[in-house]
Amino acid sequence: MSEHTWTWDEVRAWFVGRLPDDWFVEVTVRGDRDEILVTGRVPEPAVGDDADQRAVAARSRIEGVREQTREARIAIAADAERRWGRKVSWAVVCGDIEQRFTTASVPVMTRLRLDERRVLDTLIDAGVARSRSDALGWCVRLVGRHQGEWIDQLRAAMEHVEKVRAEGPEVA
Repeated sequence: MSEHTWTWDEVRAWFVGRLPDDWFVEVTVRGDRDEILVTGRVPEPAVGDDADQRAVAARSRIEGVREQTREARIAIAADAERRWGRKVSWAVVCGDIEQRFTTASVPVMTRLRLDERRVLDTLIDAGVARSRSDALGWCVRLVGRHQGEWIDQLRAAMEHVEKVRAEGPEVA
């Protein structure tokens, strides 16, 4: 499918329709030009109020879901990758814990000026990051965390623009 013939809502619907009903109580699908991330929420195990025990039980449940669904997830991902031309990654959420697996690490080329490189090098020198690539990833995560609402507004605006474009006249 070409990039302009589908929407993320259609991608989500495809996954929801394709995934067995007993895997997840909720499914979210998001992505970019390179990757589709399918996140499934599973019920929390009933182990009481102790936070440490709940965390251990949640991690155990996530690991169990990962192992039990592996072969089927691989087949579903292969179909989706052929269909949309993007790698498929998976995550499971249980309670407050999210574990991602098989996620893509995509190289991104950028040109930075001296002052921008100095920021990255300072993070390396301070032991915050191991490399410029790691430092740049750290910076992007920090912006996402502190400007998340603004980034979400930008995404929503771009989704609206794409919807209006799709409803526009056909250009041969």
